[in-house]
Amino acid sequence: LNGIFLFSGLIGRSWAMVFAAGGFKVKLYDIAEEQLTTALENIRKQMKELEESGCLKGSLSAEQQLARISICTDLKAAAEGAAFIQECTPENLELKKKIFSQLDLIVGDNVILSSSTSCLLPSKLFTGLKHVKQCIVSHPVNPPYFVPLVEIVPHPETDPSTTERTYALMKKLGQSPVKLNREIEGFVLNRLQYAVISEAWRLVGEGVMSPTDLDLVMSDGLGMRYAFIGPLETMHLNAEGISDYCERYREGMKLVLNTFGPVPEFSGEIQQKINQAMSEKIPVVPKVLDARRKRRDEYLTGLAKLKKQMKSD
Repeated sequence: LNGIFLFSGLIGRSWAMVFAAGGFKVKLYDIAEEQLTTALENIRKQMKELEESGCLKGSLSAEQQLARISICTDLKAAAEGAAFIQECTPENLELKKKIFSQLDLIVGDNVILSSSTSCLLPSKLFTGLKHVKQCIVSHPVNPPYFVPLVEIVPHPETDPSTTERTYALMKKLGQSPVKLNREIEGFVLNRLQYAVISEAWRLVGEGVMSPTDLDLVMSDGLGMRYAFIGPLETMHLNAEGISDYCERYREGMKLVLNTFGPVPEFSGEIQQKINQAMSEKIPVVPKVLDARRKRRDEYLTGLAKLKKQMKSD
């Protein structure tokens, strides 16, 4: 399987682990050698922990997976022989454009150039590149190792075969790819997420509910359901199919939706109120936040295992 290379931040590391678990050779590229050695150490530690807890992905051992990851500070050398290039630089349009214009000069006509961006549109990233047909966004959910969804978003000029190959690759890696038929601001995951966030913000701001209770409505209510089925299947099952659901609830839904307020500013008093509640629960101290993130990832691992089990039953 052809070499694949990335960049070495948090998302880059997680992607590298996903690809190595799938048996791919991975080249991890970055500009600074010390960043790469830190990234490798971090990956080694994570893989060992996952292996010990029985949560390591793929059929290879941690050592075998680690042996598939090499590091590189030369872009040209890194790109050589790669079939798929996943860019994971910070969410900065100029920086990403610079990287893709450099890659555009060194890659052949077969490699797929993919970006991890969560909100930059393909038309902003790839327009004008001579390999634009090979360019695509593969937006993972953080952290991709535990959350399998990948949004595949084409540029208007992306060749359909690029989309198909990327989709097939993600499937092969054990991710859950979804295709957008065209680009749209925020893609789909963030559009759904922002709809929930904005209504949550308004409800807290209007004093309807406390921030901690609001989170419970999702984690112990809607989220329980959404961990296994989506909103459309939920409608389908909560009546005798979609058409019956619409007949029964159409007017009520429209009535409620018409009372939604404007887009919040996400600042000021409400921000302070929510910040205070969240900080009481989880103090904004690196050590505490990291511990909580680690716990989140452990829960996600457990949930992923459970879902896998349920699918195979």
